Amino acid sequence: MAGWQATIGVVAGFLSILCFVPYIVTILQGKTKPNRATWWIWVILSTVISASYYSSGAGNTIWLPVCGGIGQLIVAILSLKHGEGGWSRFDRLCLLGVGISLLLWWQFNSPLIALLLNILIDFLGALPTIKKSYYEPQTENLLTWILYLAASTLNLFAIESWSFTLSAFPLYIFFINTTIVIFLLRNKLQAYNLKKHRILKKINFM
Repeated sequence: MAGWQATIGVVAGFLSILCFVPYIVTILQGKTKPNRATWWIWVILSTVISASYYSSGAGNTIWLPVCGGIGQLIVAILSLKHGEGGWSRFDRLCLLGVGISLLLWWQFNSPLIALLLNILIDFLGALPTIKKSYYEPQTENLLTWILYLAASTLNLFAIESWSFTLSAFPLYIFFINTTIVIFLLRNKLQAYNLKKHRILKKINFM
């Protein structure tokens, strides 16, 4: 079983990189302008999360945050030429939070403290996207989020032990992605039902 879990973890990591392909394509096409500061903050955040998660004992499930961080690094590098924007107040607060988490990790010798604090920071950073997925679903790429949900779902099956330390991050990523995909599919379903209603109305009128 351990061998299967390791394989599942690697596949989940591969999918997490694949998620970035549609986004990267739109950047190169000039349709997407990533914020430089935001994406570099996410690279730093992902690095600390991966390091603290690994130090907390993660093995098979480490591939998702590591590979996701690689995807974020690619976008961050592309943002130097194709991106826009500077440092927002939230970006500075995130960077400060990451610094505090590293200080607490060093002070208490507890990677779990750093992991949980950075999960909180990541959640705060995800809130605008969650809100946008609900109110402006047309601005998000459904394929990207479905791939990321598939990756985070597979990652659950790669968990070696369902302890709080090892399951906290995979469960967090799974619930965030599930929420966003539900909101995006909700919009697709509403559009489908509206189109179906118009077609039926037209047939009845004829």
